[in-house]
Amino acid sequence: MTIADVVPALHTVRVPVADDGGASRTFPVRRIFCVGRNYAEHAREMGHDPTREAPFFFTKPADAVVGDGAALPFPTMTEELHHEVELVVAIGTGGDSIPVERALDHVFGYAVGLDMTRRDIQRAAKESGRPWDLGKGFDRSAPCSAIMPVATIGHLSRGSIRLTVNGEVRQDADLSDLIWSVPEIVSDLSRFVRLEPGDLIMTGTPAGVGPVHHGDELVGAIEGVGTIRVTYEACRYHG
Repeated sequence: MTIADVVPALHTVRVPVADDGGASRTFPVRRIFCVGRNYAEHAREMGHDPTREAPFFFTKPADAVVGDGAALPFPTMTEELHHEVELVVAIGTGGDSIPVERALDHVFGYAVGLDMTRRDIQRAAKESGRPWDLGKGFDRSAPCSAIMPVATIGHLSRGSIRLTVNGEVRQDADLSDLIWSVPEIVSDLSRFVRLEPGDLIMTGTPAGVGPVHHGDELVGAIEGVGTIRVTYEACRYHG
């Protein structure tokens, strides 16, 4: 028996690229990094001081990505699933210790992402001083829209970021409210790890995070970038 018999060839998750002209391109996802508490009002609602402390990062597995229009099973082991809409930065050129003034040269494009969170698991882990990976990095926890290339829309420093649940606005802010800008995030992260093409960076969520229930439809939107729409199963059990 060979390794290939035991472990099939690994599947590379790919995100569509929203090119003008209908060209069919995809962006292979290598890693997903996420920035915590990067909007002042969200930091306050989570009980933290929104000063410009150094940004901190956590990760999600690449195969947590699901695409626009997905119908998702409700995650296991949680009674408190939360939504967090975020600007996603797609890295197209690798590098380490990238200067802030050169950071945008490494960005291929932008997307709309949802950092889905098992808040009860995350909270319990924090209270016991344990890692909270399983509160963030579970299956299908990173819905992501098609990537809009920089060549098409340029770079973003402002624009509406919004999330609705069943048509009700839950999160509504502007990208200019980011505590740490995209170039600063890219530069800082590259001091800890060498960024490579295919890396995604979720840049933090604005205030208004809240619960998601069975049957809910979530729509995240960022001005000039696009939308991500997902729905959760209507019931826990199926006959």
